[in-house]
Amino acid sequence: MDNFIVSARKYRPVTFDSVVGQQHITGTLKNAIHNNQLAQAFLFCGPRGVGKTTCARILAKTINCERISEQVEACGECDSCRSFQNGNSFSIHELDAASNNSVDDIRSLIEQVRIPPQTGKYKIYIIDEVHMLSQAAFNAFLKTLEEPPSYAIFILATTEKHKILPTILSRCQIFDFNRIRVEDMANHLASIANKEGITYENDGLHIIAQKADGGLRDALSMFDQIVSFSNKQITYQSVIDNLNILDYDYYFQLLDCIVREDAAQTLLIFDKVLNSGFDGGHFIGGLSTHLRNLLVAKEPATLKLLEVSDTIKKKYLEQAQALSSGLLLSALNIANQCEINYKSSKNQRLQVELALLKMCHIASAIALSKQGSFVPNGATEVKKKLPEQQPVAKPTVSAAAIPAPRPATASFIESPAIKSAPPIATTTPVAEKPVAKKGWGKIESSVVVPNLNTIFEDKITEEETEIDLVEGSEYREVTLNAFLSKWNAFADTLKQTSKITLYTIMTANTPRLNGTLIEVDVENGVQMDELKLGKIDLLNYLRPELSNFALDIQGVQVEVTKSRKPYTSQEKYQAMLAKNPALETLRKAFNLGLS
Repeated sequence: MDNFIVSARKYRPVTFDSVVGQQHITGTLKNAIHNNQLAQAFLFCGPRGVGKTTCARILAKTINCERISEQVEACGECDSCRSFQNGNSFSIHELDAASNNSVDDIRSLIEQVRIPPQTGKYKIYIIDEVHMLSQAAFNAFLKTLEEPPSYAIFILATTEKHKILPTILSRCQIFDFNRIRVEDMANHLASIANKEGITYENDGLHIIAQKADGGLRDALSMFDQIVSFSNKQITYQSVIDNLNILDYDYYFQLLDCIVREDAAQTLLIFDKVLNSGFDGGHFIGGLSTHLRNLLVAKEPATLKLLEVSDTIKKKYLEQAQALSSGLLLSALNIANQCEINYKSSKNQRLQVELALLKMCHIASAIALSKQGSFVPNGATEVKKKLPEQQPVAKPTVSAAAIPAPRPATASFIESPAIKSAPPIATTTPVAEKPVAKKGWGKIESSVVVPNLNTIFEDKITEEETEIDLVEGSEYREVTLNAFLSKWNAFADTLKQTSKITLYTIMTANTPRLNGTLIEVDVENGVQMDELKLGKIDLLNYLRPELSNFALDIQGVQVEVTKSRKPYTSQEKYQAMLAKNPALETLRKAFNLGLS
């Protein structure tokens, strides 16, 4: 029996054109060879199994080829190409940095670099897993890497570029390899299957490509495994059986049950999945992906994001048309929350079952919301009823005295800071403040998506009534003396109630009265925020006291040009020392300190 060679080695690319999914890399390298613009050092980085070492070998072989073709490919027939293919080339050296990572290994390499090539134009060193070199080895390698002999070229390969010193990175041309697309991998596997005489289904090859997660070497290893398992007949069923993958049909059936609100059948499907040996976390993760794919299939523009075979894509399109975006997004939100809480849950099966039951009630929740039986966040509507008040007739006011319309007001709640203020005459009826509604966003113009996590809650937390500005119909002219008198009176009230910050803002600078606008100078953003917090209490005091309900307050941040008043003991001492330097001599003579 002939020795078996795995597909990853047997079908390893030997030319630039045969490299899968890295055209941006191979095109650049071919142009560099054609224009004779080769750098002294290359760094190939990217995830595992995407062709870094393969491209390094192809580049090394092509550089030393004696008869490069017009397509800038190695001929494969000259002495240099044959010696490389047989593994006995004296001009191309491969070093594994994972096992040769010491300073001595790098010094030995540097000694070899000094010897010119015996055959070929260049002496090429391929160092794989270069991030495994020690710090001292990197430092020993720096000078040679920056100024190598004209005949030496270094090709470094790594999966972890962030571990390489910046001084090494700056001396190399860096090429970032991409993960290989699912479609490219599936086509490559199909070509290998045709060469090997293996029958296959496209759906099965797509599953292998998806499971490989962008690494072609992983895909080829799984390909060989399934070929042995299925006796050279790769089917969709054989792939999902061998790779322990949940069948798409489970999720398609599950979504059909969710739409029908068949909770019993939904739980039975989940039980069947668990009995097949799959983990609940794996199941809910796959359900999230399935819901995401259905949302993607809703729009023709995003259909290209589906990395599945054409047969599966048709199933997604059919089911996506039968489901609303609101249902899909709500279900995806529930599945995502379940996946987050799954690992920390003590009863993990119950966590998934509860999520499935919530999904089965989505359609009912949306229907009820359209009928007005639900308010945002999925909670039943609760209205607050304010105590009834006897309407008070408004005094007659001339049209000229009525200012511009003001926004709707809410009932005034007296602040503790102004308890000493006299009661306000009720000249206007108190308007009921509308209850804020929040939570539901529209996915489509006619679909409302509730947050179903709150549908199953029993308690509804009511919002606290906010303190708002008092309103009135008096707009008398305010004199500066009367204004400053009330301003200072309120400041004294703040001092008695230990609200020192706002007191300081009010007394540090004299406020300016421009008509009905009160401008207050503040020195920084902290004072501005404090003024905004105390604005309501201040206006609620000044408006009725000055009989002008159009008064408003605005903070003006000014640049501090004068010296700040000293507050601490150290600041006071420094101020005194500036006036009389002899104080320092006195302090040192008696060894005095600040209290």
